[in-house]
Amino acid sequence: MMKAATTAAVFLIFLSPFAHGSRSLKTSFIIKGKVFCDTCRAGFETPASTYISGATVKVECRDRMSGDLKYTVQGKTDVTGVYNLVVKNDHKNHICESSLVSSPDSGCAEVVSGRDRSRIVLTYENGIPSSTRLANSMGFQMQTALAGCAQVMKMYRTDEDRF
Repeated sequence: MMKAATTAAVFLIFLSPFAHGSRSLKTSFIIKGKVFCDTCRAGFETPASTYISGATVKVECRDRMSGDLKYTVQGKTDVTGVYNLVVKNDHKNHICESSLVSSPDSGCAEVVSGRDRSRIVLTYENGIPSSTRLANSMGFQMQTALAGCAQVMKMYRTDEDRF
């Protein structure tokens, strides 16, 4: 009887971290996103878009009630325009967003309206078991569209636009 009780106690000790879910063991998130250059000034990614290496992005978390800044981290995109920022701790009581800071490409440094930030949920209390959070792509645009963009934009026209 003693052996069975000891075995059950050992089993419960090893099982206890999983009883609350593995999320209780996690202490950080990885925010992953892309920064593009809108070469056609379309306001969104197109097949003609390129991706910006060395763009600076940041993640900020603000108190849901007061709006006070509670956490910030900044980083740069890699050669493919992808950023991976590590955010420490669970931010269930915060509103968190990734946002553009700057572009190293002076020819593509104007922020695309509405594509300068992406809200991200940074809590393990929402049913998402992964520590990786994907942010929407954010973008800068060129001052003038490249030649050939009219052809690219034709593929976005609806049948109604063609008549």
